[in-house]
Amino acid sequence: MIASDARILVRLLLGQPRRGTHAERLQAFYAPQARDYDRFRERLLQGREDLLRLLDPPHGARVLELGGGTGSNLAHFGARLAELGGVELVDLCPALLEQARERTANLPNVRVIEGDATRYRPAEPPDCVYFSYALTMIPDWRAAILNAVEMLPPGGTLGVVDFYVSDAEGGPGNVRHGLLSRLFWPRWFGHDGVHPSPEHLRLLREVLPDHQLIERLAPVPYLPGMRVPYYIFVGRKDAEQD
Repeated sequence: MIASDARILVRLLLGQPRRGTHAERLQAFYAPQARDYDRFRERLLQGREDLLRLLDPPHGARVLELGGGTGSNLAHFGARLAELGGVELVDLCPALLEQARERTANLPNVRVIEGDATRYRPAEPPDCVYFSYALTMIPDWRAAILNAVEMLPPGGTLGVVDFYVSDAEGGPGNVRHGLLSRLFWPRWFGHDGVHPSPEHLRLLREVLPDHQLIERLAPVPYLPGMRVPYYIFVGRKDAEQD
């Protein structure tokens, strides 16, 4: 465990490459750490199980995860996973998708797809779309959100769990983060291609006004006493947005 954590920490210190396409930067950054990816981040990426519980897709629902990485989030569905009509997991990084294909090889209702969250559309509209710690890693996050909302049918749900920081005045949620948090976390995560921002949540609340929002703090491995802000958002698309 210590040795694998050390390998991950070295990659984090080196940071994400600054050159190449988004897909090329992801592959260069994650390929050396793909097999240790989930275990290390399990301690950092809080709220994923709560997000899927709140989404609560019904029996037979079509579910789409954008930026699904290794597919580890599927475990949080538990026994409900086998009851879903179909699950599509979309990501740009081949190294992470390789892990996802290994994980889902015996799950006939799951498809793993290499694709861009800003443009991918399934053959049939999904009942539920979600991002789990993906929006902060997508350069054109606005296009990814709008793409997700547009593909949903009326009554469909969009879920997001991710890091964020508030504005100085407070918002776009109900929590005002201090100056240290607003300065530190974007710099800390930005080195690795993760960009916490108030704008993601602001757009989500604007395009899906019928929503539930939870704001929390998560501990950070190897940074004793530090807690990073994150949110859980679940919004429902109404008929007027179709």
